[in-house]
Amino acid sequence: MNRFQTKTAIVTGGASGIGRETSVQLANEGCHVIVADLNFDKAEEVAKNLATDSIGFKLDVSSEESWLDIMRCTEETFGGLDILVNSAGIGFAGDFEDMPLSEWNAMMSVNLTGTFLGCQKAIKLMKKKGTPAAIANISSLGGLVGGEDIAGYCASKGGVTLLTKSVALYCAGKGYDIRCNSIHPTYVDTEMLDPIADAFGSRKTMLDGMASQVPVGRVAKPADIASAILYLCSPEASMVTGHQMVVDGGQLAGMRAQHSTK
Repeated sequence: MNRFQTKTAIVTGGASGIGRETSVQLANEGCHVIVADLNFDKAEEVAKNLATDSIGFKLDVSSEESWLDIMRCTEETFGGLDILVNSAGIGFAGDFEDMPLSEWNAMMSVNLTGTFLGCQKAIKLMKKKGTPAAIANISSLGGLVGGEDIAGYCASKGGVTLLTKSVALYCAGKGYDIRCNSIHPTYVDTEMLDPIADAFGSRKTMLDGMASQVPVGRVAKPADIASAILYLCSPEASMVTGHQMVVDGGQLAGMRAQHSTK
């Protein structure tokens, strides 16, 4: 398919995981991609291997000046912006009473402030072009329910959930043809799980444990999440805005069998 022919997208966190796979899928459907990441070398490597003319960009999502720079670059290089995927994110786990303020601040800065800045600056550029545009914000199941040992992460992703709804309503209220939706994945087998795998001593042991909590019996792959992102950014989703797309293998559907003896 070529749903994104002639379109331009910025994908944050594009050097790895969900961001990298989203960049690949967008480019395979004709989109020019600005692969944005703090790790410029990896971002540039991803961009060079995409199916369209695309570029890497060193982006600190927590910096307003960095966002202004990438918007200028996008307009000068590709003439405007059609899609923003806010995929950059970090997380720390641990006992709530002992959570360092530095970890809390880091998660808020990257996960929530970074998404806020991206939405704000993208809207200004998107509306100049005057054609349909879309923003996809990566939240989490932890943006819908709490987590005993990931309170700060859940707080930051919960903020992303309601920020998304507010941005969607803002754009609709202003008459902008810009949609904004959030994606809520279950566990995804990406580099973000590496520290957890180290704690388990085996990646397989970790993934098996996580899969046991997911009704379909496995954790998600980056491609599973990227496919949902592409739908939300496509013309097929033109009536979908302010929506929370859960990609969790049935994890939040309800309680599994535990009330009978058979």
